[in-house]
Amino acid sequence: MRTTTSPRIETHPLRGDNHHARHDPPIRLGDGASRQETASATQKLRILVVDDDATFRNRLVAAMTARNFEAYGAANPSEARQLVSRVQPHRAVLDMRMPGGSGLDLVLSLIELNPNLEVVMLTGYGSIPTAIEAVRRGAVDYLTKPADTDQILASFERVSERAAQSPPESGPSAPSLARVEWEHIQRVLNDCHGNISQSARVLGIHRRSLQRKLSKYPPAE
Repeated sequence: MRTTTSPRIETHPLRGDNHHARHDPPIRLGDGASRQETASATQKLRILVVDDDATFRNRLVAAMTARNFEAYGAANPSEARQLVSRVQPHRAVLDMRMPGGSGLDLVLSLIELNPNLEVVMLTGYGSIPTAIEAVRRGAVDYLTKPADTDQILASFERVSERAAQSPPESGPSAPSLARVEWEHIQRVLNDCHGNISQSARVLGIHRRSLQRKLSKYPPAE
């Protein structure tokens, strides 16, 4: 008596109907600390570094790339606008002062090109009132130079976490006392042309105390 068996049907992972195809979810930009993990499963977060200092710019782009970001560098506002239009980055790091245009004006033009762009402003001149104006124009935060890659990425993540945890504000709020103190220190430092010893004497505090305050991140508004 012959036994008949059904033919074996093999499935191939590359075959199948189109409706079984996998569709990865898009990146959600408001997920705080999980954002980078989500991006690695779908696509890399794109970060633009705009700075006329080629050494600093290239080092930062390389460090971002090593951390699994898709990083681009621009030496001036014109290059920055072209890259934002072409690659639509998720984040941008801008130098405050560059030949060919102000970082303040660039913040506005880049956000007009990409309303979802998150911008962190870098300032090496102690010009904190100007940096605050950059935030009013659309930047999410600012840092004083020298700022390394970890500090910049942490700044972006703190902004995302605050946005995820805080309810919508009904109106503008006054800056905290810590923020006011930090801004005052920066103004004095600027008036003293970056001289920490002289700034400490003007502020009436010990030089080491001033150095500790300067090493901290800018307090939140």
